[in-house]
Amino acid sequence: MGGTAATASAVQTINPNSEVARRGQTLQINVQAAMGLMEVLRSNLGPRGTIKMLVDGSGQIKLTKDGKVLLSEMQIQNPTASMIARAATAQDEITGDGTTSIILLVGELLKQADRYISEGLHPRVITEGFELAKKESLAFLETFKVAKAMERALLCDVARTALRTKLHADLADNLTEAVVDAVLTIRKEGQPIDLYMVEVMRMMHRTDMDTRFVKGLVLDHGARHPDMAKRVKDAYILTLNVSLEYEKTEVNSSFFYSSAEQREKLVESERRFVDNRLRKIVDFKKQVCDGTDKGFVIINQKGIDPMSLDVLQKNGIVALRRAKRRNMERLQLACGGVAQNSVDELTKDILGHAGLVFEHVLGEEKYTFVEEVQNPESCTILIKGPNAHTLAQINDAVRDGLRAVKNAVEDQCVIPGAGALQVALHAHLLKYKASVKGRAKFGIQAFADAMLVIPKILAMNAGLDAQDVIVELQDEYAAGHVVGVDLKTGSPMDPLAEGILDNYRVQRHMLHSVAVIGSNLLLVDEMMRAGRATLKNQGPMD
Repeated sequence: MGGTAATASAVQTINPNSEVARRGQTLQINVQAAMGLMEVLRSNLGPRGTIKMLVDGSGQIKLTKDGKVLLSEMQIQNPTASMIARAATAQDEITGDGTTSIILLVGELLKQADRYISEGLHPRVITEGFELAKKESLAFLETFKVAKAMERALLCDVARTALRTKLHADLADNLTEAVVDAVLTIRKEGQPIDLYMVEVMRMMHRTDMDTRFVKGLVLDHGARHPDMAKRVKDAYILTLNVSLEYEKTEVNSSFFYSSAEQREKLVESERRFVDNRLRKIVDFKKQVCDGTDKGFVIINQKGIDPMSLDVLQKNGIVALRRAKRRNMERLQLACGGVAQNSVDELTKDILGHAGLVFEHVLGEEKYTFVEEVQNPESCTILIKGPNAHTLAQINDAVRDGLRAVKNAVEDQCVIPGAGALQVALHAHLLKYKASVKGRAKFGIQAFADAMLVIPKILAMNAGLDAQDVIVELQDEYAAGHVVGVDLKTGSPMDPLAEGILDNYRVQRHMLHSVAVIGSNLLLVDEMMRAGRATLKNQGPMD
């Protein structure tokens, strides 16, 4: 302790105003911060977890039990807690889940380590044990994972497990099919899955149970001409990136005319440029649609002025302007066809096709549905709900659900859920501890004991007795069964048979992160306020 006091006094000598926390205090500060964060989030874990209400300065409400949303929206003052929160949200950005679990495991890890440190064990010894335990845990995870063919039923189980921890069971089951269908639609063999090709569209309408998967695209705007058809069946889709409006010249120029005829000529020549483009489009429409009952829809990324809209409407063409750039990409994947930057050489093979294009008006907002498409590679999840916070809650859950299915498809394996991995890992690490020599055993023991926090808190959130549940699980596992917690009855059950499956990469990243964060916090022996003081308060230099 003398060395620490000397260091502290050395810092005080350099800067008499510095705020320094000594070794014993620093460890307590870190442990308390981790446990404080754990106390806040522990009630959210699992399908039986409770919900937090976040209210911002303007009175806007957000209801959520998603750890990532909570940690990014909460105001966290404590520097240690803030650091743990940032590390946990990084887990969500990489894998899409496991944020709450990381917070709980880090809190429990420091709590277990503190028991040994308070008896005089050096933190460095414990972190060596953590490192050994981490390597052994990751090796055990490779043997514990279950490689399966990624069929639709299995992916539904993965999505349901992820969604039920974010939303109530009925809504989660309703969203499960939508999320799996969306990922299977955009999946291409041998290529990474691009989740941006799933458009998530919000519509404040009816109830949350009306949220559905649309095999096609939903655009958040409609035709700008009142007489254009509101419903087109069996339509050709032409995607354009061409300006169909009169544009001012880039150079400042002025024109002088001496008679009304000259003015008429000027207006006519200004329009001629746009009219030529329109003529080509109308001729092309007649060429492909005449003699058939097919419709013709133009979706343009740039503007279309009222006169052009009028010409298109008279020729039976439905035109939408100012579509999002990302939607132009999605449209080609959903309907087929190729987006055009010019109207000069239009041929039939650059057209996409949709069985039904219709407009849905909701208050002042218009939505255009492009449905009944053949072999789409892009699709939409249409989120519905009665108010903004319901839509936000479902939106966060859908994002996590899509990531869970994507992870499972790319990993080609799953992990039994409901706390099964943690129970098995605890038993495995205790066996491994016997083969390790020296004081690092204590670190492995602390790591193994910390693992049990997940099944304990799952049981407590379901209103069960944690000790009874853990003892039953350990007895069943010792008898040679892979078991998780049944949150309805509290008795052990087989997660694979019940379809409770976790992502392999989430668990792998979680084990790695927990050990690294825990070790870093234990090795902090001094906290001091850093940064330069302002020069105003200091006198002239001697």
